[in-house]
Amino acid sequence: MFSLLKRLEVTTLALIAGLGAALWTFLLLSDEIQESSVSRFDRTVMLAMRVPGHPSDPLGSPVFEEAVRDVTGLGSFVVLTLVTVVALIALLNFGQRRQALVFLIAVAFAQACSEILKAFFDRPRPDLVPHGVLVYSQSFPSGHSLLSAVVFLTLAAIVSSQQDRWRFKIFAFAVAIVLTGAIGLSRIYLGVHWPTDVLGGWTLGAAVALAARLSLGIWSRQKLVEGDSEI
Repeated sequence: MFSLLKRLEVTTLALIAGLGAALWTFLLLSDEIQESSVSRFDRTVMLAMRVPGHPSDPLGSPVFEEAVRDVTGLGSFVVLTLVTVVALIALLNFGQRRQALVFLIAVAFAQACSEILKAFFDRPRPDLVPHGVLVYSQSFPSGHSLLSAVVFLTLAAIVSSQQDRWRFKIFAFAVAIVLTGAIGLSRIYLGVHWPTDVLGGWTLGAAVALAARLSLGIWSRQKLVEGDSEI
């Protein structure tokens, strides 16, 4: 029991460190875009995804461009809402009420942060290249990147916590990271977000997911301590 509690304490400290690093990075990005609306980094990365000398032409064939639109759709409000609802139903069905509550709070908080921060920073969408899909809101942070990070990373944390096998844990997080990364990159490729918008969404989303995992870890530790005291 003592060794398990010690491991949980180390995990908690690691989560706190990761949470602090993610929030610090987001604050640095926020400060950067307030000082300069568009950085050289933003322009360089976005143009690197375009045919040299033809900024209106993304790299790759029309089939590839359409595939990227499909990928970006995975981070849409509709798709992530469906994933959230299905996940909540599954968690409740398996008696994971605390996990369901933490997941719901994390997603709702992320959505609120996205709306508030977009209105606060009021950063215009990129005008360097044509947009590959329709957009309706401000640019920073990327809502697709933020919400996909929260939904997929938090789900990975919840699912992996039910398994002791490290291979399964690694697989769950690998899938979440690949999905989140692909969705964010698709927003840059389609010209609807600056790279710093996506980085901002990723870092803030990671912070929310880490906070959710931290709360579940503290809850697990409390259960172990209470169970040990009863013995």
